[in-house]
Amino acid sequence: MVDEAKGLRCGFVALIGAPNAGKSTLLNALVRSKVSIVSPKVQTTRARVLGIGIHGDSQVVYIDTPGIFAPKRRLERAMVRAAWAGASDADLRVLLIDAARVAPRKDRGKDGREDEDVARILEGLREAGGKAILALNKIDRIKPQALLALAERYGATGLFDEIFMISALTGDGVADLRDHLAAQVPAGPWHYPEDQVADMPMRLLASEITREKLFLQLHEELPYALTVETEDWQERKDGSARIAQVIYVRRENQKAIVLGRGGARIKEIGAAARKDLETMLDRRIHLFLFVKVRENWVDDPARYREMGLDFES
Repeated sequence: MVDEAKGLRCGFVALIGAPNAGKSTLLNALVRSKVSIVSPKVQTTRARVLGIGIHGDSQVVYIDTPGIFAPKRRLERAMVRAAWAGASDADLRVLLIDAARVAPRKDRGKDGREDEDVARILEGLREAGGKAILALNKIDRIKPQALLALAERYGATGLFDEIFMISALTGDGVADLRDHLAAQVPAGPWHYPEDQVADMPMRLLASEITREKLFLQLHEELPYALTVETEDWQERKDGSARIAQVIYVRRENQKAIVLGRGGARIKEIGAAARKDLETMLDRRIHLFLFVKVRENWVDDPARYREMGLDFES
């Protein structure tokens, strides 16, 4: 039942965009807490992540979707389908564009992949109907004149009722976007407790934390065909938790890369993940990481269910 007497508002906001546009960084900035994996590499978000922010009398439930691009493999198709599903289910849609990547450059030559992805998203929005909110991101890396030209260019599409210029990394403009979203979500009671910042099983969130550390550590040494699953979570009497996770790779040589010389790399990854988990959960964590080879994990329906994706995409 709508509680209009208290002036409460609650709604879902989908963050969509091309890979590496900064959606996860923006989600964490909007919620003011780390709820989504952040990496300088593309395609790190695989499943929809719901972050929950309280802004005055409004509870805004943010959906961080996978990057939208031209999928070629089953996993990629599942990710793109999840992104569009998140956008269609939301009350508001925010398209995040990396302004520094789409701005014209003399030494750039023809448009890069992200330009093609943005064009594809714009066409998808046009087909879906309704208006969206545009957020031009990474304004700290582009000259004001070029930024204004981009705003004019995208505003002329007629797809957006508001345009914001932000830097998700530095926080510039994020408060204005947050205030606007809080004012636009529908009137109604809050869906979640006031102290909840994410709607994601803790086992999956813990896996995402470790996967982030893998991306940050491995750089270009390992393809993206790896996944992390939390196999066991045991609560201990002293208030701590024992978490066992398995890192699945597709080949034996990839396992060696993840482990590192004498197991040094996996220890460093584990230490970084444990630190983040302890900060997030505010208690001691005993984290155990294991690396296993499973050649066909990208074609295993169980792995897709673990990531919250549709295998039949």
